[in-house]
Amino acid sequence: MPASSFPTGSIQLIKGRALVVQGEDIDTDRIIPARFLKCVSFEALGDQVFADDRLELNGAHPFDQAAFQGASILVVNGNFGCGSSREHAPQALMRWGIRAVVGVSFAEIFYGNCLALGIPCVTASPEDVQRLQQTVIAAPEGPWTLDLEALTLSSAQDTQPVALAEGPRQMLTTGRWDATSQLISRDAELSALRDRLPYLNGFRASA
Repeated sequence: MPASSFPTGSIQLIKGRALVVQGEDIDTDRIIPARFLKCVSFEALGDQVFADDRLELNGAHPFDQAAFQGASILVVNGNFGCGSSREHAPQALMRWGIRAVVGVSFAEIFYGNCLALGIPCVTASPEDVQRLQQTVIAAPEGPWTLDLEALTLSSAQDTQPVALAEGPRQMLTTGRWDATSQLISRDAELSALRDRLPYLNGFRASA
C-alpha cells in the first residue's frame, strides 16, 4: 500500500468496509509473529499480519476472505493487542489497510502505538461489539463511517455510539497525533532554535 494512503493530519472520519477478528486477549505475537521482527523497515509487514493464524486456517481467516479485502475498520473483542509492546503490530495492521479499530478494550501500549500512527482505537460494550461483529459478518459489503466528532460508528442501517478518551480524540481530530508533520510545519522555528544553541554551533562567549 503506498505511503500516500497512510493517515496524515487531522482525522475526523474513517470510512470503509469493516472486518471482524473474534476472540479475547489476541496478543501482538499473533498479530505479527516474532520472526517478522527481523525486518529493517515496516514496509512488507502488511502481508504478514496474522501470518500464523492465516496459515492455520488455510484461507478461511478474515484477512484472507475475499469479502473483507480492502476493509479499513477492524472490529475486535477484549484486551486486543496485549502481550509484548512491539510497534510492528499496529504497523502491520496499518500497512494491510486498517485505519481504525473498534473493540471492547485494548492493551495500553498497543493503544498508544496505534495513536502514534493515527489509528483510533474506540470502544463499546461487549454486547454492542458482538452485535456489530454479527452485523459485519452478515453484510461485509456494507460501508461504515467512524465519526470521531460525534463518536459514532454508523452504516446505512445502524448507528452505534463508541467511546474515545478526550485527550486522544483531540489529538486525532486536530492532527496533534502526527509528530512528524508537526515538526515539518515548524521547520523555520526549529532551524532558528538550532542556530541559537551553542552546543550545535560551537561555543560562543558572551560579549
